[in-house]
Amino acid sequence: MTYILGINAFHGDSAACLLRDGQLVAAAEEERFRRIKHWAGFPSLAIAYCLQQAGITLADVGHVAVNQDARASLGRKIVYTLTQMPDPRLVLDRLLNKRKRAGIAEQLALAFPDQVFKGAIHGIEHHVAHLSSAFHVSPFESAVAVSVDGFGDFASAAWGVGQGTDLSVEGRVYFPHSLGIFYQALTQYLGFPHYGDEYKVMGLAPYGEPEYLDRMRQLVILQPDGSFKLNLQYFRHHREKIAYEWDNGIPAIGTLYSPALVALLGPARGNDEPLTQKHRNLARSVQAMYEEAFFHLLNTLHARHKLDAVTIAGGCGANSVANGKIALKTPFKHVYVQSAAGDAGGAIGAATALWHQLGGQNRFLMDHAYWGPMASEPEISQLLAERSVELATQGCTLEVITDEAELCQRTAAAIAKGLVIGWFQGRMEWGPRALGNRSILGDPRRADMKDILNLKIKRRESFRPFAPSVLRESTAEWFEQDADVPFMMQVFQIRAAQRGKIPAVTHVDGSGRLQTVSQDSNPRYHRLISAFRDLTGVPMVLNTSFNENEPVVCYPQEALDCFLRTRMDVLVLGNSMITRNPSVPTP
Repeated sequence: MTYILGINAFHGDSAACLLRDGQLVAAAEEERFRRIKHWAGFPSLAIAYCLQQAGITLADVGHVAVNQDARASLGRKIVYTLTQMPDPRLVLDRLLNKRKRAGIAEQLALAFPDQVFKGAIHGIEHHVAHLSSAFHVSPFESAVAVSVDGFGDFASAAWGVGQGTDLSVEGRVYFPHSLGIFYQALTQYLGFPHYGDEYKVMGLAPYGEPEYLDRMRQLVILQPDGSFKLNLQYFRHHREKIAYEWDNGIPAIGTLYSPALVALLGPARGNDEPLTQKHRNLARSVQAMYEEAFFHLLNTLHARHKLDAVTIAGGCGANSVANGKIALKTPFKHVYVQSAAGDAGGAIGAATALWHQLGGQNRFLMDHAYWGPMASEPEISQLLAERSVELATQGCTLEVITDEAELCQRTAAAIAKGLVIGWFQGRMEWGPRALGNRSILGDPRRADMKDILNLKIKRRESFRPFAPSVLRESTAEWFEQDADVPFMMQVFQIRAAQRGKIPAVTHVDGSGRLQTVSQDSNPRYHRLISAFRDLTGVPMVLNTSFNENEPVVCYPQEALDCFLRTRMDVLVLGNSMITRNPSVPTP
């Protein structure tokens, strides 16, 4: 029996996974255990969880695969350093970070002093890991594979073709050119400074017009081979030391854009300044430029390979708006995006790539994302018993409903009444999206549901949309495209005749970032949505992540804490339904 531990370490979204004979056993991001968003460092707690889930120790692990290889593109790195003469501090930072990543054996020994690792450690080139994380777990026997992100191993994009277990890389975009850096720099310029804020620009874009697209084309120049280059005068990352903080906490990145960008577009927005129509138009123009470059690459690759399927990975693979347009803007007919398209997913990609490099022939299909920790009914019961006084103080009533049909019917009825439901079931999701096991649910028919959620729990920007979880068998009736979207990684247009029925999940441009729910992948969630459909005629619920300015909850105590400190109405923990008396104020 062969165990391979895959890890993404010393970078944002640190994560770990475990394969047993090529099949995924467990996967989780470190942030869920540390309770710090996008936690960067060594994923010791995620590794411990994976080992525990498999019932093994490090001594049983034959191989560790890391989604970084210091030897990759070494010649290019040397030539760039000698010819471009970047800030010496930039070079020193890169060398120090590589040294940290090279010390995986030492990190394992520190994190697990009572266990002895006797296996081998393998560095897998960053984009090979990304490509593998999508293609090798996809339903396709053959497909074009594409990875686009910020940077990893001196490259920002790579593409190739997967056939069976083989995956070839035929092209890359190298440092300093990067679509990810373009999008991140403009995200900072628009006043969203935190790591991972790009989704805010994506959410803001539909409120604007692409008025500045011509100026964006001065920043990103498309190449005849399908690739792209940056006009480097508008950026700093290639010459100056940019502050990067990756150690044991929230990732932080310094300003990426240069004064020339301000001269081109005007003063940057401060993060506490109001959003104007200019900012909305800029966001739309940034998204339009990204899509123009992305589809230019995909159309070039389709013309070259004439394959119907494409798999997408890398941090830019989280651009669900662009992903949802692939079948409309390119000849590709089938699209697969893994639930953790970004660097966390590189843990799975490193492990699967190594498995096949070692001669493994079987592949596993990732058709669901439920690979994290779960809680047993006795554990939930014990927690609620220990917190009974606190629950009573807040006027909460507790019922245990062991009949699943009744549990789902009662929950569906509460949603239909306009109540906000915390829904905690089964194993935690892998990736950034809550997909029906660590979710907050609401009624998509209520035009005021977005305001209710923001008032009671989320407290986030009003322009950001909420997502619908829709029965897979009803997708074509409600959306203009009919496809499997189990990971909420594609945005489709909602049919015009249906938009007025579900205003809470219909974005300003008529779109929705849907999750399709099948009975096979999540039978209890499917049953809940079916019960809501039977009550209302609408085969979907509003779904947002179970958290309040924190990582998605992992364990039941975190779900209960979130419920008690917010104004959530109902919490369903496994078979336990906790209902708050609305007349008792929240502390």
